[in-house]
Amino acid sequence: MSVTAWATALDGTPGPVLRDCLQAAVTAPSIHNSQPWRFRLSDAGVDVLADRERRLDVIDPRGRELLISVGAAVLNLRVAMLAHGRQPVFRLFPSQEEPDLVARVVPGPPVHITETARALARAIPNRHTNRRPFAEVRIPDAVLAELSDAARTEGTTLSLADEAGRAAILAVVRTAEHRWTARPRYWAELAEWTLAATGRTDGVPPESFGPWSAAEAVPLRDFGLIQPVRRRRVLRFETTPTVAVLSTAGDGPTAWVRAGQALERVLLTATVRGLANTPMTQPLEIEELRRLIVDSADGRVAQVILRLGYGQPCAGSPRRPLDEMLQR
Repeated sequence: MSVTAWATALDGTPGPVLRDCLQAAVTAPSIHNSQPWRFRLSDAGVDVLADRERRLDVIDPRGRELLISVGAAVLNLRVAMLAHGRQPVFRLFPSQEEPDLVARVVPGPPVHITETARALARAIPNRHTNRRPFAEVRIPDAVLAELSDAARTEGTTLSLADEAGRAAILAVVRTAEHRWTARPRYWAELAEWTLAATGRTDGVPPESFGPWSAAEAVPLRDFGLIQPVRRRRVLRFETTPTVAVLSTAGDGPTAWVRAGQALERVLLTATVRGLANTPMTQPLEIEELRRLIVDSADGRVAQVILRLGYGQPCAGSPRRPLDEMLQR
């Protein structure tokens, strides 16, 4: 493959292979599909920056979920480079003078493309958040172990909740959802990211709201809260959802970015294995409830709550054009 395929032109335009890798990066999941990232290209590689203007002030005042989202984009960029036969070399927060510079990712030396790299790269455009009912089918232990290995690869832990743990976690999620829906500022922020507009390329579109779980068996976020005509239909969800918690050894910006990379590796691995997913982040956005999810045995900090299962395919949310995210 020619060097120019990876090169950046003088006007900041990426070569075709590098553009393909960047397109993979912007396909990453983000809170409310806010897509809070920017990219700066140079001979040194790709700088991935946090776009603080896209932070959700109400539910994410510290920018934790913003950095988890950016971390997911970094993982996609790494996977895409590897699938194109280059070893990605990356460093988190490489400059103290530039705190919004989250990662610098460089396409390193040529490497053999493994089938795992190919499979994860193929999964990138097919990974979508699914807020619909899942089948009452147990996930095989071997697949769950593979998801745990994916999280461990990125320095985090994915813990499957047992029956008692699942009930406790869902109760906390339910409490958080009720608390949020009682706050007018939350309604205003939700409106900002859910109101449809012609040609809109961010936010959560109405077709992605999903139905309402009968008796709140699976308490998903109500994205139709401020649009009664688009409120979710009531459907029967699975009675024993598979719930997992992704946690880190510490907390803070670096841990959040690592959690984002681990989350996306888990989600891509799940997609390869035919699994659907839904994040349930509501209690992690309220500090006193987040503390209830912490594993007191080893002090690990909860960063993501995931619902996993076998669901019908669903469409993805829109994405902004890559050129809007390039900092030239």
